[in-house]
Amino acid sequence: MTLNDDQRMLADTVAPFMAEEGTISKQLRHWRDTGCTDGFGTALWKQFAELGLTGILIPEAQGGAGLGQVEANVVLEEIGRNLTPSPFLTTAVAAVRALEGSAQAERWFPGIVAGETVAALAIDEGKRHDPAATTLEAKRQGNGFVLNGAKQFVVHGNSADVILVAARTAGAPGETEGLTLFAVEKSSSGLALENLTMADSSKAARLTLDDVAVDSDAVIGEVDGGWAPLTRALNAGRTGAAAELTGVAAGATAMTVDYLKQRKQFGRLIGEFQALQHRAAHLYGEIEIARAAALKAAQLLDCGDDKAALLVAVAKAKAGKVARLAVQEGVQMHGGIGMTDEHDIGLYMKRQAVLDELFGGPRFHAGEVARLSGY
Repeated sequence: MTLNDDQRMLADTVAPFMAEEGTISKQLRHWRDTGCTDGFGTALWKQFAELGLTGILIPEAQGGAGLGQVEANVVLEEIGRNLTPSPFLTTAVAAVRALEGSAQAERWFPGIVAGETVAALAIDEGKRHDPAATTLEAKRQGNGFVLNGAKQFVVHGNSADVILVAARTAGAPGETEGLTLFAVEKSSSGLALENLTMADSSKAARLTLDDVAVDSDAVIGEVDGGWAPLTRALNAGRTGAAAELTGVAAGATAMTVDYLKQRKQFGRLIGEFQALQHRAAHLYGEIEIARAAALKAAQLLDCGDDKAALLVAVAKAKAGKVARLAVQEGVQMHGGIGMTDEHDIGLYMKRQAVLDELFGGPRFHAGEVARLSGY
């Protein structure tokens, strides 16, 4: 499984751009140390737009590039490799897939393409990822709905212009029937956000909706049929997160291998010790497996294959485990300096921990693999 010529050209464009503009010092450390409430640089988001990246999944007829999940994964792997804080995954990938084909797409796509709009997904209500467990209530009132409830872990919620909220209009918690997805503007009366800093310095929010009134036009897809657009968003987001986790693993491993080539102990480079060589080689093989899984999932999503959901779960679970192994090995092989904030290897561990849980961790997706395989 490899990229085609056009996809390789995209990778050849994105990789040097991210290595120059999306670096840890220019982006992650800068915005963290200046106390930025967004957690990312809006100027870089605009640069993404200038390169056509923010509209990568948006059809050409609506101003986008009209590309697919494979191309989005190419971008996300470089984001992961450089630990670049960006709303690309939640906005340009997950939210775009949720909005596609709806009336709300006409409202929000132009701003996303221009790098002027940020979108967030409000899905989970508990400590663990469980979209079907939604209890946030949406009741009909007049020509619209009134929303009441709360959501957790709304990534970039405080920076978002629009928040896609999963609400229950029928059925019981745990059922996929009766869910409705709403596009709620952040400026809506009764909407409150508590901005939180995650372990990796990224931002997420606790969202509270207190009698928030929305028109019927805010519904994405069909009333009681929100599971369809939500599934599109989650499959795209999970596959993209797998690609980003692969990038995190690759970036951490590259940094570790460089250290093995420079650090001397016992009168020789530590990279000359065969035990460390074996560990580095093992990481390389695991990263290639994770990359292949994410690529296959993306390819199946792009062609609408019925097995896509299964491969998405495989990719997210595998990439999460590989990234965890890579950052743990990286910190350990760096020794004491790996535990300091001054060295960047620890930042990879923090990013892995947060990204691993986004859209469901390895245990959740192992369960999905079992369920989709008939167990």
